[in-house]
Amino acid sequence: MTWPSSLGIDFGTTNTVLALAGAEGPAKLTRFAAPQGELFAFRSCLSFQAPPERPSERAIAAGPWAIEAYAEDPTETRFIQSFKTFAASESFSETQVLGRRYRFEDLLSTFLLKLRDYGAVADLPARVIVGRPVTFAGAAPNEALALERYETAFRRMGFTEILYAYEPVGAAFFFARELDHNATVLVGDFGGGTSDFSIIRFEREAGQMRAHPLGRSGVGVAGDAFDYRIIDRLVSPALGKGSTYETFGKVLPIPNRYYAAFARWDQLALMRASRDMREIRALVRQATEPEKIARLVETLDENYGYQLYRSISRLKETLSSRGEAEFRFEAGSISLGRDVAREEFEGWIAPELARIEAAVDAALADANLPPEGIDRVFLTGGSSLVPAVREIFRRRFPADRIETGAELESIASGLALMGREADLSLWAAKAT
Repeated sequence: MTWPSSLGIDFGTTNTVLALAGAEGPAKLTRFAAPQGELFAFRSCLSFQAPPERPSERAIAAGPWAIEAYAEDPTETRFIQSFKTFAASESFSETQVLGRRYRFEDLLSTFLLKLRDYGAVADLPARVIVGRPVTFAGAAPNEALALERYETAFRRMGFTEILYAYEPVGAAFFFARELDHNATVLVGDFGGGTSDFSIIRFEREAGQMRAHPLGRSGVGVAGDAFDYRIIDRLVSPALGKGSTYETFGKVLPIPNRYYAAFARWDQLALMRASRDMREIRALVRQATEPEKIARLVETLDENYGYQLYRSISRLKETLSSRGEAEFRFEAGSISLGRDVAREEFEGWIAPELARIEAAVDAALADANLPPEGIDRVFLTGGSSLVPAVREIFRRRFPADRIETGAELESIASGLALMGREADLSLWAAKAT
């Protein structure tokens, strides 16, 4: 496979997408012949195994192959996902994987190499445009550190011209293909870890569409936070959160820290070898509702994390199109289920919605524009399908100005198309 002149990479918390663009025509997505069928949205995850017959070696897989390896042998597989959330974290220096040290840039370059191999890519172009969030995830993100780590990983791939562009700006370039008139566009990109917004003015000049950046903002909450709210309301109480246990004549609350790992399903497997797990097993005898703690033990022992998050995703997707949906989680002896109204779900995620709403207003303020100054709104990313998220925009803009679509492909395609710009310095920059 020969690569055209420009490669766009949308390295996301949940999925990664690659697109190619030549001198003309649409961008083309890289597709992968995965175990469950061809796909272009490649899960951003890695798995590591040490074969028993060759303990010094490492069998590494990525994307759907990593999930498959982990599902087949979770006890002997180290699974890492959503590692983008650590990109800007100063506290994350490295992690130990089967006796070897991996820094963030090591994880990213390992992932990129597997991505290249699974995509059967023979040659890489000199230029790559990498998407980056407006605001990196984390309580105190260090943007310069994140870009330094990105730079190291992408240099290892052999790229000689590495440029970085805001992810919603990439989506804006994808959307601009459909514009036949001048317009000020607000783009909202809702990923797994961040929600980002950019405002861009598109104008026709000498027969070509030109773009001018006006404002931007971002916030470190998105779809992953929605998932955790669902688990915290529907699942954790059935596994003992909020209940009590008796010890030395006292009734004490079950520690909430046991349920923090449910924020990431792959972290659940790590609890089985932890001190907390020993405490949890002992609580089965002391709990005032032992059947709930027994469910928690089974969930951890049998590694039900992936099945649980699939149930959560199905509920969220159904609530995007219906006012009510059934939550159902069946695994082993565990059977949890009840109907959930959309309004109930929206109440659970109200704190995240408020932060997203504030970020939208911050983008307008950065551009010094009232809502009336926006001609078109383009929403992309999986969580843009959540009705409560869309309502944030409907309260500010007429419904006929709001569009959604290409939720997974728009950023990578737009980044690749950006490579055709005569003056890329307006949109993409090198790491400093």
